[in-house]
Amino acid sequence: MLHTNTKSGYICVPYQHDKFSIDVKDMWSSSRNIKSIYFVTATFSDECKPYFPSSTNHYLLAKFEDEEKLIKDAEKFTNTKPTFVFTVDNELFERDLESEEKFISTYYLEYNDSEAISDVAKTIVKKDKIRQAGFAHLNLFSNDKPKFTFPHTEKIVIVEVSDARSPQSINQYCEKTRQDISRKGVVMNNFVSLSLLEKLK
Repeated sequence: MLHTNTKSGYICVPYQHDKFSIDVKDMWSSSRNIKSIYFVTATFSDECKPYFPSSTNHYLLAKFEDEEKLIKDAEKFTNTKPTFVFTVDNELFERDLESEEKFISTYYLEYNDSEAISDVAKTIVKKDKIRQAGFAHLNLFSNDKPKFTFPHTEKIVIVEVSDARSPQSINQYCEKTRQDISRKGVVMNNFVSLSLLEKLK
């Protein structure tokens, strides 16, 4: 596992074709802390929907290099709908694949013991379409406080998939990976799936 002082990750800001969304995109486009920006559709699992009733279907997704720098500008990307920041604490691996990343799938573990983490890591690393994977924690930014607090923010699993197939096929690939992990007795639940529609930076 790779450890660095700066923590990278992913941020998802609701996209609503308004001035707020355009301002966020412009800010990120000129930021050296932002590696890439995508327009994405999000599919939340049924278990997570009650925690985020005001979540939307479309988001701007950005990959950032340094969490601290990102959080300094938090008020600029905070709106009434929740913004999700996934900060990677332990990167499992990153590999070069010929096809571009098309899909990001996030999960949460019910139990965060070292054996479960080891089982997840061993299963994911064998999957040849996964470009990048890591364990992360989730921070939420919203002007409206959620009614229920999501209890699994510290044990998020993120996988980034490069695959030329359709989002539905990639989603099935991710689901099979989750099932393989579940067979080892690790309870890993779907959180949100992000289909990368268009690269903006």
